Amino acid sequence: MDFTDDAFVLSARPHGDTGVVAELLTENHGRRAAYVAGGASRKMKPFLQAGARVSADYRARTSDHLGSARLEPMGEGPSALFDDPLALGGLAAAAAVAQGALPEREPHPGAFLAFEALMGAFAVPDVWPAVFVRFEAGLLEDLGFGLDLSRCAVSGGMDELVWVSPRTGRAVSATAGAPYADKLLTLPPFMLGAQAGLRAGDVRAGFDLTGHFLEQFVFHPLNRPLPSARVWMLDKLAEADRL
Repeated sequence: MDFTDDAFVLSARPHGDTGVVAELLTENHGRRAAYVAGGASRKMKPFLQAGARVSADYRARTSDHLGSARLEPMGEGPSALFDDPLALGGLAAAAAVAQGALPEREPHPGAFLAFEALMGAFAVPDVWPAVFVRFEAGLLEDLGFGLDLSRCAVSGGMDELVWVSPRTGRAVSATAGAPYADKLLTLPPFMLGAQAGLRAGDVRAGFDLTGHFLEQFVFHPLNRPLPSARVWMLDKLAEADRL
Protein backbone atom coordinates (compact mmCIF):
# COMPACT_ATOMS: atom_id res chain seq x y z
CA MET A 1 0.00 0.00 0.00
CA ASP A 2 1.47 3.31 -1.14
CA PHE A 3 0.13 6.83 -0.74
CA THR A 4 1.12 10.42 -0.20
CA ASP A 5 -0.97 12.40 2.28
CA ASP A 6 -0.92 15.38 4.61
CA ALA A 7 -0.42 14.35 8.23
CA PHE A 8 0.20 15.47 11.78
CA VAL A 9 2.82 13.72 13.88
CA LEU A 10 1.27 12.34 17.09
CA SER A 11 4.39 10.78 18.59
CA ALA A 12 7.75 9.27 17.68
CA ARG A 13 9.77 6.61 19.47
CA PRO A 14 13.32 5.39 18.75
CA HIS A 15 13.69 2.31 16.58
CA GLY A 16 17.15 0.94 15.94
CA ASP A 17 20.23 3.15 16.02
CA THR A 18 19.09 5.98 13.77
CA GLY A 19 15.40 5.54 12.99
CA VAL A 20 12.10 6.19 14.72
CA VAL A 21 8.58 4.83 14.51
CA ALA A 22 6.24 7.78 14.08
CA GLU A 23 2.53 7.71 14.75
CA LEU A 24 0.84 9.85 12.11
CA LEU A 25 -2.69 11.19 11.81
CA THR A 26 -3.18 11.39 8.06
CA GLU A 27 -5.94 13.33 6.35
CA ASN A 28 -7.35 10.52 4.23
CA HIS A 29 -5.82 7.28 5.54
CA GLY A 30 -6.35 7.51 9.30
CA ARG A 31 -3.80 6.87 12.01
CA ARG A 32 -0.68 5.15 10.72
CA ALA A 33 2.53 3.95 12.31
CA ALA A 34 5.55 4.29 10.03
CA TYR A 35 9.27 3.74 10.27
CA VAL A 36 11.20 6.92 9.45
CA ALA A 37 14.81 6.28 8.46
CA GLY A 38 17.19 8.78 10.02
CA GLY A 39 14.43 10.10 12.25
CA ALA A 40 16.75 10.25 15.26
CA SER A 41 19.02 12.76 13.54
CA ARG A 42 19.28 16.34 14.74
CA LYS A 43 18.01 17.54 11.38
CA MET A 44 14.78 15.53 11.51
CA LYS A 45 13.88 15.77 15.21
CA PRO A 46 12.18 19.20 14.95
CA PHE A 47 9.49 17.92 12.59
CA LEU A 48 8.97 14.67 14.48
CA GLN A 49 7.54 16.50 17.49
CA ALA A 50 3.88 16.02 18.38
CA GLY A 51 1.79 18.44 16.34
CA ALA A 52 4.26 18.86 13.50
CA ARG A 53 2.53 18.96 10.13
CA VAL A 54 4.17 16.96 7.37
CA SER A 55 3.63 15.54 3.93
CA ALA A 56 4.01 11.78 4.28
CA ASP A 57 5.14 9.57 1.42
CA TYR A 58 4.04 6.21 2.86
CA ARG A 59 5.03 2.75 1.64
CA ALA A 60 4.06 -0.70 2.95
CA ARG A 61 4.23 -4.19 1.46
CA THR A 62 0.74 -5.03 2.76
CA SER A 63 -1.90 -3.16 4.73
CA ASP A 64 -1.02 -5.22 7.85
CA HIS A 65 2.72 -4.54 7.88
CA LEU A 66 4.53 -1.64 9.51
CA GLY A 67 5.13 0.79 6.69
CA SER A 68 7.88 3.30 6.15
CA ALA A 69 7.50 6.99 5.40
CA ARG A 70 9.51 9.84 4.01
CA LEU A 71 8.38 13.05 5.68
CA GLU A 72 8.60 16.63 4.50
CA PRO A 73 7.77 19.45 6.95
CA MET A 74 4.87 21.81 6.24
CA GLY A 75 4.88 25.15 8.10
CA GLU A 76 6.53 25.92 11.42
CA GLY A 77 4.51 23.43 13.43
CA PRO A 78 4.76 23.36 17.24
CA SER A 79 7.87 25.57 17.34
CA ALA A 80 5.53 28.59 17.42
CA LEU A 81 4.31 27.41 20.85
CA PHE A 82 7.69 26.99 22.54
CA ASP A 83 7.16 30.13 24.65
CA ASP A 84 3.80 28.86 25.95
CA PRO A 85 4.27 25.73 28.12
CA LEU A 86 0.53 25.43 28.76
CA ALA A 87 -0.27 25.36 25.04
CA LEU A 88 2.49 22.80 24.51
CA GLY A 89 0.90 20.70 27.25
CA GLY A 90 -2.42 21.02 25.47
CA LEU A 91 -0.82 19.91 22.23
CA ALA A 92 0.70 16.85 23.92
CA ALA A 93 -2.70 16.02 25.41
CA ALA A 94 -4.48 16.37 22.06
CA ALA A 95 -1.94 14.09 20.37
CA ALA A 96 -2.28 11.51 23.16
CA VAL A 97 -6.08 11.56 23.01
CA ALA A 98 -6.10 11.19 19.22
CA GLN A 99 -3.51 8.41 19.27
CA GLY A 100 -5.32 6.51 22.02
CA ALA A 101 -8.84 6.95 20.66
CA LEU A 102 -8.48 6.48 16.92
CA PRO A 103 -8.18 2.95 15.54
CA GLU A 104 -5.23 2.34 13.26
CA ARG A 105 -5.63 2.29 9.47
CA GLU A 106 -9.23 3.55 9.46
CA PRO A 107 -9.91 6.81 7.59
CA HIS A 108 -11.16 9.55 9.93
CA PRO A 109 -10.97 12.81 7.96
CA GLY A 110 -13.22 14.50 10.52
CA ALA A 111 -10.68 13.81 13.25
CA PHE A 112 -7.92 15.26 11.08
CA LEU A 113 -9.90 18.46 10.49
CA ALA A 114 -10.71 18.76 14.21
CA PHE A 115 -7.03 18.36 15.09
CA GLU A 116 -6.13 20.93 12.44
CA ALA A 117 -8.59 23.45 13.90
CA LEU A 118 -7.22 22.88 17.40
CA MET A 119 -3.65 23.38 16.20
CA GLY A 120 -4.65 26.79 14.86
CA ALA A 121 -6.37 27.69 18.15
CA PHE A 122 -3.33 27.02 20.35
CA ALA A 123 -2.00 30.46 19.40
CA VAL A 124 -4.95 32.11 21.22
CA PRO A 125 -4.58 31.40 24.97
CA ASP A 126 -8.11 32.41 25.98
CA VAL A 127 -9.74 30.33 23.26
CA TRP A 128 -7.96 27.02 22.85
CA PRO A 129 -9.26 25.21 25.98
CA ALA A 130 -12.85 25.56 24.71
CA VAL A 131 -11.75 24.50 21.21
CA PHE A 132 -10.09 21.46 22.80
CA VAL A 133 -13.47 20.45 24.25
CA ARG A 134 -15.01 20.76 20.78
CA PHE A 135 -12.11 18.71 19.39
CA GLU A 136 -12.93 15.89 21.80
CA ALA A 137 -16.64 16.13 20.96
CA GLY A 138 -15.67 15.91 17.29
CA LEU A 139 -13.60 12.79 17.95
CA LEU A 140 -16.57 11.17 19.66
CA GLU A 141 -18.80 11.99 16.71
CA ASP A 142 -16.27 10.72 14.18
CA LEU A 143 -16.02 7.45 16.13
CA GLY A 144 -19.80 7.00 16.14
CA PHE A 145 -20.45 8.17 19.71
CA GLY A 146 -21.56 11.71 18.98
CA LEU A 147 -23.48 13.66 21.62
CA ASP A 148 -27.07 14.52 20.66
CA LEU A 149 -27.45 18.12 21.83
CA SER A 150 -30.18 19.10 19.37
CA ARG A 151 -33.23 18.67 21.63
CA CYS A 152 -34.34 17.42 25.03
CA ALA A 153 -34.34 13.63 25.31
CA VAL A 154 -37.44 13.77 27.54
CA SER A 155 -39.68 16.50 26.12
CA GLY A 156 -38.30 16.89 22.61
CA GLY A 157 -38.02 20.65 23.18
CA MET A 158 -35.09 22.71 21.97
CA ASP A 159 -35.02 25.36 24.71
CA GLU A 160 -33.17 25.54 28.04
CA LEU A 161 -30.88 22.61 27.30
CA VAL A 162 -28.62 22.59 30.36
CA TRP A 163 -27.76 18.94 31.06
CA VAL A 164 -26.70 15.75 29.30
CA SER A 165 -27.65 12.21 30.24
CA PRO A 166 -24.47 10.36 31.28
CA ARG A 167 -25.92 7.15 29.88
CA THR A 168 -27.17 8.18 26.44
CA GLY A 169 -25.28 11.41 25.65
CA ARG A 170 -28.56 13.22 24.88
CA ALA A 171 -29.40 16.73 26.07
CA VAL A 172 -31.95 17.35 28.81
CA SER A 173 -33.82 20.60 29.47
CA ALA A 174 -33.82 22.48 32.77
CA THR A 175 -37.45 21.61 33.47
CA ALA A 176 -37.33 17.95 32.50
CA GLY A 177 -34.05 17.31 34.25
CA ALA A 178 -34.70 19.17 37.51
CA PRO A 179 -35.70 16.05 39.50
CA TYR A 180 -32.49 14.29 38.39
CA ALA A 181 -30.06 17.21 38.41
CA ASP A 182 -27.56 15.48 40.70
CA LYS A 183 -27.26 12.57 38.25
CA LEU A 184 -26.86 14.59 35.04
CA LEU A 185 -23.80 16.17 33.42
CA THR A 186 -23.71 19.94 32.97
CA LEU A 187 -24.03 21.14 29.36
CA PRO A 188 -22.11 24.42 28.91
CA PRO A 189 -23.76 26.83 26.43
CA PHE A 190 -20.68 27.13 24.21
CA MET A 191 -21.17 23.52 23.14
CA LEU A 192 -24.56 24.45 21.65
CA GLY A 193 -23.28 27.22 19.41
CA ALA A 194 -20.20 29.28 18.62
CA GLN A 195 -22.07 32.49 19.45
CA ALA A 196 -22.45 31.58 23.14
CA GLY A 197 -19.95 33.22 25.46
CA LEU A 198 -17.88 31.47 28.11
CA ARG A 199 -18.85 31.68 31.76
CA ALA A 200 -16.76 30.68 34.75
CA GLY A 201 -16.69 26.89 34.98
CA ASP A 202 -17.91 26.27 31.43
CA VAL A 203 -14.64 24.83 30.14
CA ARG A 204 -14.33 22.53 33.15
CA ALA A 205 -17.91 21.33 32.56
CA GLY A 206 -17.07 20.73 28.90
CA PHE A 207 -14.01 18.64 29.75
CA ASP A 208 -16.00 16.68 32.32
CA LEU A 209 -18.62 15.98 29.66
CA THR A 210 -16.33 14.84 26.86
CA GLY A 211 -14.04 13.02 29.30
CA HIS A 212 -16.97 10.99 30.63
CA PHE A 213 -17.94 9.73 27.18
CA LEU A 214 -14.38 9.23 25.97
CA GLU A 215 -13.78 7.06 29.02
CA GLN A 216 -17.11 5.22 28.76
CA PHE A 217 -17.23 4.54 25.03
CA VAL A 218 -13.62 4.65 23.84
CA PHE A 219 -10.92 4.07 26.46
CA HIS A 220 -12.70 1.74 28.90
CA PRO A 221 -13.56 -0.83 26.18
CA LEU A 222 -9.85 -0.82 25.30
CA ASN A 223 -8.98 -1.35 28.99
CA ARG A 224 -7.06 1.94 29.06
CA PRO A 225 -7.35 5.03 31.25
CA LEU A 226 -7.71 8.50 29.79
CA PRO A 227 -4.22 9.68 28.73
CA SER A 228 -2.02 11.02 31.53
CA ALA A 229 -1.14 13.99 29.32
CA ARG A 230 -4.80 15.04 29.41
CA VAL A 231 -4.88 14.77 33.22
CA TRP A 232 -1.70 16.89 33.44
CA MET A 233 -3.19 19.51 31.10
CA LEU A 234 -6.35 19.83 33.19
CA ASP A 235 -4.30 20.22 36.37
CA LYS A 236 -2.25 23.00 34.79
CA LEU A 237 -5.32 24.74 33.36
CA ALA A 238 -6.88 24.68 36.83
CA GLU A 239 -3.70 26.12 38.39
CA ALA A 240 -3.77 28.91 35.79
CA ASP A 241 -7.48 29.59 36.48
CA ARG A 242 -8.32 28.75 32.87
CA LEU A 243 -11.19 26.35 33.57
